[in-house]
Amino acid sequence: MSRLPSGAARAAARDLVLLLARVGLGVVFVAHGWQKFRTNGLAATAAGFEQMGVPAPTLSAYYAAGAELLGGAALILGVLTPLAGVLLALDMAGAFAFVHLSNGVFVAEGGWELVVVLGLLSLTLAAVGAGRYSVDRVLTRSTADRATLSV
Repeated sequence: MSRLPSGAARAAARDLVLLLARVGLGVVFVAHGWQKFRTNGLAATAAGFEQMGVPAPTLSAYYAAGAELLGGAALILGVLTPLAGVLLALDMAGAFAFVHLSNGVFVAEGGWELVVVLGLLSLTLAAVGAGRYSVDRVLTRSTADRATLSV
């Protein structure tokens, strides 16, 4: 007969999983954003986007690079997580619609499986939040503490 973990144990496990998911996803996005900014460069990224038929390729390159680099860093720290998650999900929705959809499912064939997973995990973090081990938690906790103290 097994016992279910207590509410506190479930909450601690949830917060640990959110931390791991945020950091793992953030590292992937930072790497891709860095690649667009520094490895390839924004001009080459925009040229690649233009070849793939991405609308407004220069603007799209700046958005993708910025969202991935800054949004990924925000996820790692757990700061502005809902905003970062939504911006990254929109980035992946664009990649899905304009680049990967017509290539089928598998990433090895240029397909959409990776962008869907990255986008949906970003959207999940936007909806659920960063968890206890985050800057968001520190900021909201101190705001709540100040509100409580001033009453």
